[in-house]
Amino acid sequence: MKQGETAVAVLWWRGAFQSEKYKPIYRCKTYKCLYFKKREATALKSLRKTFSLLLATTMLIVSTAACTSGTNNGAGSTASTAPSAGGATETAGSSEQEEITLDVFSMLSNFSGEQTGWFAKVIKDKFNINLNIIASNLEGGGDVKFATMMAAGNLGDLVIFGDDGQKYLDSIKAGMLVDWTKDGLLDSKGQNILKYAPKAIEKNKANFGGGSSVYGIGFDVGDDKPGPSEAKDLTYNPNLRWDLYEKLGRPEINTMEDYLPVLKQMQELEPTSESGRPTYAFSMWADWDGNMMVLTKAWAGIHGFDEGDGFNPGGFSLVSADKDEYQGVLDEDGYYMRGLKLYFDANQMGLVDPDSMTQKFEDVVNKMKDGQLLFTFFPWLDDTYNTAEHMAEGKGFALVPFKEERTFSYGYDPYGGNRVWAIGSKTKHPDRVLELIDWLYSPEGNMISSNGPEGLGWELKDGKPVLTAFGEQALPANDTAVPEEFGGGTWKDGMSQLNNSTFKTTNINPDNGEPYDYNLWKSTLEKSPTKLDQDWRAAMGGALTAKEYLEKNNQLAIMRPLFTGTPPSVISDELEQKRGQVAQVIKQFSWKMIFAKNEAEFNKLRQEMLDKAKGLGYDEVLAWNVEQNKKVFGYRKQ
Repeated sequence: MKQGETAVAVLWWRGAFQSEKYKPIYRCKTYKCLYFKKREATALKSLRKTFSLLLATTMLIVSTAACTSGTNNGAGSTASTAPSAGGATETAGSSEQEEITLDVFSMLSNFSGEQTGWFAKVIKDKFNINLNIIASNLEGGGDVKFATMMAAGNLGDLVIFGDDGQKYLDSIKAGMLVDWTKDGLLDSKGQNILKYAPKAIEKNKANFGGGSSVYGIGFDVGDDKPGPSEAKDLTYNPNLRWDLYEKLGRPEINTMEDYLPVLKQMQELEPTSESGRPTYAFSMWADWDGNMMVLTKAWAGIHGFDEGDGFNPGGFSLVSADKDEYQGVLDEDGYYMRGLKLYFDANQMGLVDPDSMTQKFEDVVNKMKDGQLLFTFFPWLDDTYNTAEHMAEGKGFALVPFKEERTFSYGYDPYGGNRVWAIGSKTKHPDRVLELIDWLYSPEGNMISSNGPEGLGWELKDGKPVLTAFGEQALPANDTAVPEEFGGGTWKDGMSQLNNSTFKTTNINPDNGEPYDYNLWKSTLEKSPTKLDQDWRAAMGGALTAKEYLEKNNQLAIMRPLFTGTPPSVISDELEQKRGQVAQVIKQFSWKMIFAKNEAEFNKLRQEMLDKAKGLGYDEVLAWNVEQNKKVFGYRKQ
């Protein structure tokens, strides 16, 4: 073949078609495909119907090197490869499988449409699959879209459930999901799952499959070990602008309320952002609110309480991660009501962004970039301000703990969480769908999903992962331009839009002995720390991360994994209706209370909220939640 000439790979099925007219220019080493000149391959394709030969074809640009060596170890290789599973299932390369598009019905995704960019290219090259994402939250509302698809009798090919509650149970009962045990599907196409997530399969079989069937697998499967499963930071961290906090002499903070005078002094130190806009301690948004205000519930999170516990699907109770304790969300001395009072006091001090009631999360992100915030709960939001330039100057957000802190940790759970990967029963390609899921549950699949393809975001040096120069610019989710050979577009836009995980990123990758999370790689932790890192670590007794500090100081509440052997209890239709009505009251009045003009109005609104909530059935729903909490306490003792 001449330099630069293109070729086409054609699946050669047991030599079923022989012809002197069409001679291959190269035969794959596996003898499963042949490469022809483009014109001849086109003619061969036109004969496919006539001979009915199962000549599954796909276009492939092959370099001269590929034609001479038969291998391609570079990015975008379509050679047949096996996932890094220690000899697990071999997945055919895209050149050997028919191109298909899978409809992914995701109840978690924030994106609808065709997956593009680097993740799309990885999936296309490896499986010859395109992903069309149907996001229920963006298409008529989650419940409406789900009901519509159920009525139509088709949930798509790949189904991602937001939890393993009513919708999942209804889908199983209606026969809308594939049983992975039928026809040996799991045994033949799920070897990575069986090897790396056996307890997650055990849980789904026992809880939802009557002890024999498997209809899906939970997310965030953790290593089977104790301890916190989070990476550098916890889900909720009280993070402050560390540089301003240091200028104040790092005053001691004992209770959650003690943050307010400190934040007021920080605001006085820096009253305006880099663009001249006013700074605030708290800038909030309502678009994430569910049964209550998320950003008020977060105060419970840093005291070891959270809504739901892996068995109870959530409602109006807040349950301790490691103690047999719970709180009603409207308990007078509970963390939620304390949080509302704290925000009210903060607003009276001029610390709450007046746009909070009307703005969206994206607005807060932009304000964070500009330096208008002084406090955040979510460590991943810190990265918006913690740029390389700011951190080199010693500016940025970092954990500022308080003495009473016991932050909620979800712990490692080998049984997996309640978000479920499943396969729609109307799919024409259950084997291809499970191959994809299985790869995502392999070390290779999880590594690439988390950090991008090898050679783009990271590379191996002496067998250990190291970020490339591109990776240092792009990760975790920046708008860095991706080379065309890796899919083009930007890193952020090309990330997986499925919005569900398979393993905890803090699990150890058996292929290299490091966690999947690049922040925890030895190569990352040993990099020369920024001035911000140096200052914070020195003040925290040499701890390298927030998680390390909290763990060393016994300030974590770690949830234990639960294996119940039964499906989660489902709230009755009557109580569910009451829950929805009460939730609206709690959210509406919570926001009003924060922005009350004075304490008298705050107390008046508080009483009105209690009266209306109880009148609509708050106590009945809470009693049901508490019943589930007590079941969990029993399972913890087993």
